[in-house]
Amino acid sequence: MGARVRNVLFIMCDQLRADHLSCYGHPRLHTPHLDALAARGVIFDRAYVQSPVCGPSRMSYYTGRYVNGHGASWNFVPIRAGEMTIGDHLRPLGVRSVLVGKTHMRADLSGMSRMGIDPRSQVGVRISECGFDPYERDDGIHPYSGHDPDPAYSDYLRAQGFGGDNPWEEWANSTQDEDGSIHSGWFLKYSNRAARIPAEHSETPYITRRAMDFMREADDQPWLMHLSYIKPHWPYLAPEPYASMYGPADALPVVRSEDELREPHPVYKAMTEHRVSRTFSQPGVREAVMPGYMALIKQIDDELGKLFAFMRERGLMDNTMIVFCADHGDYLGDHWMGEKDLFHEPVIRTPLIVVDPDPRADATRGTRCDRLVEAIDLAPTFLDVYGGAAVPHILDGRSLRPLLFGQPTDWREHVVCEYDFSFQDSRIALQVKPRDAWMRMIRDERWKYVLFETFRPMLFDLQQDPNELHDMGASDAPEHVAARARLHEALFKWARQPRHRATVSDGAIESVQVQERITEGGILIGYWDEQDLAQARPHFKPRFASTNPIVKPTLARLAEPAATTASHPPTKEAEHG
Repeated sequence: MGARVRNVLFIMCDQLRADHLSCYGHPRLHTPHLDALAARGVIFDRAYVQSPVCGPSRMSYYTGRYVNGHGASWNFVPIRAGEMTIGDHLRPLGVRSVLVGKTHMRADLSGMSRMGIDPRSQVGVRISECGFDPYERDDGIHPYSGHDPDPAYSDYLRAQGFGGDNPWEEWANSTQDEDGSIHSGWFLKYSNRAARIPAEHSETPYITRRAMDFMREADDQPWLMHLSYIKPHWPYLAPEPYASMYGPADALPVVRSEDELREPHPVYKAMTEHRVSRTFSQPGVREAVMPGYMALIKQIDDELGKLFAFMRERGLMDNTMIVFCADHGDYLGDHWMGEKDLFHEPVIRTPLIVVDPDPRADATRGTRCDRLVEAIDLAPTFLDVYGGAAVPHILDGRSLRPLLFGQPTDWREHVVCEYDFSFQDSRIALQVKPRDAWMRMIRDERWKYVLFETFRPMLFDLQQDPNELHDMGASDAPEHVAARARLHEALFKWARQPRHRATVSDGAIESVQVQERITEGGILIGYWDEQDLAQARPHFKPRFASTNPIVKPTLARLAEPAATTASHPPTKEAEHG
C-alpha cells in the first residue's frame, strides 16, 4: 500500500446477510472480488448494526449514534434537523461527502420550517440527505408503498428505449412469460425468474457507473463517497445471466426448529404471524426466493470488480480507504420469519470489510478480527482518518483504526441493538402502546439478552446454541438467571450514558474549573464580600479577569483602600449575572 488515506469509498448493500459471501463462508455463492478486497484488509467477523431495519440502522451509520440518541426509530421517522452526520464532521476538514445511491432518509421538513431553512437550499439539501451532497439519490421505486419516485434511473431507462409510466417497475422489477404476460417481482412466487431488464441496464450496474462518473469528475478535493446499493433487498428479482446461476440446492439450509414455536415469547410469536413470516414459512417459498437473492449478490460482486478495476486504472486504490458493509440482514425463512423484525444473528450481524491504505495497517492485511464492533464505529473511523479530533460527546462509536493497525486497545465488551416495533402489526396484536413497543438487545462474548417493556426478556446462549433455537428468557436455571441479571445491569448502565449533551464536549468542561467559568460570566455566587472574591482571585485564569466587563472593574476596585471599596458594593449584574 504505502500511502495515507486521501479518499474514502463507503459501500453499503441493503439487506445483505454476512453468511452470503464466500469470504464469510458461503460454500456455493462465490464472491471473488469481495474476497480479494478482504485479502487487502480486515474482515470483521462480529460486526453488528444498531437496528434490524433500514431507516434507523442507516441513521446510526450516518450519525455515529445509537438509535435512542438520534431518534429516528423506524423507517420514515426523520432524524432531527441539526443532527450531525458524517458530512458535517468531515466538511470542516476539507472533505467532500457525496451520496451515490440509497439512504432511506426522510427529511425533517417540520424542523427546517421552524428554523427558516429552505429545503431547496444547499443547507436544506444536506439536512435532507443525511449530510451528504447528493450526486445521485437512488432509493428505489416502491409502487405500492408511497415512496417518492427517483426519476434519474427511470429517465435513464426511457432514454434506452424502456418505456412505460414507471419503467423501473415495469422492466427492472418485473418478469415476462413466454406468452408475453408480465408479473411483478414483488410477488415472491416469481423470485426465481429473470427480470425483463438486460443486466447492463439493471439497477446495480447503473449505480456503479454513476459512482465511476463521480470519480471521473472529482477535482483535487478529498472525498468520501457513500456508494449505497438498493440490492439484494426485495424484490428478489435478478436479470440474466444471474437469474439462472443458482437453484434451491445452492442455498444454505434453513435454520428453524419446531421447538421455537412451543411456548414462544409473545413478541416473537406475534412476529411469526406477520404476513411475510407466514409466507416464508410455507413450503416452496424459500426455494423460490433464494436463487434470486443469491443472484443479486453475485451481480453486486461482479460490478464491484469492475469498479475496483476502474479505480486501479486511475490510481485510486492506493490512497482510498474502502469500507464494505450492509444496513442489516434478512431472515429468509430462518426462525419462521421473513424480513428483519427481531435480533437473531442473520439480521443484525452484517458483513464488514475495511481496507486502509495507511502503511500502519500492513500488519493486519488479510486477517480476521473477532472484536465486537458496531455500525456506529464507522463515523469516528472516518473522522480519525482525516485527523479530526475525537468527539465522544457526539459520536457513540469508536474508531476502528487501532484494530486495523494491530495496536493493543481496551475494546468494548458488549454491542447494543434497538428496535421500535410500534409501527408493526405485532404491536396491535399484542395491544401494546407505542411508548411500550421498544425492545433492546445487548450481547457479549457468549450471551444475547433482549429486554421488552411489558413482556419477559429473551436470552440465548450463543456458545451452546449458536443458531438461537432455544430461548432461555424464562429459565430458572441459576446460570440463566445470573446471565440475565448481569446483562440487564449492563444494558441499564449503557442506557444511563448521556447522549444528548452534544453541544459541549467533556474536554471543554474539564478544561475550565466551575468556579472560574462562573466568575468569567460575571456571576458571583456564594461570596461574602469583596475581600472574599480577592482571596479567590489567584485561582482564576488571568484572561478571565482581564477581559470580562463585569469582573474586571470589580477586581480593580479591590485594589483600592478598604474604606473606598466598601462604598462600592457589587452591582446587581455582578450578583445575578
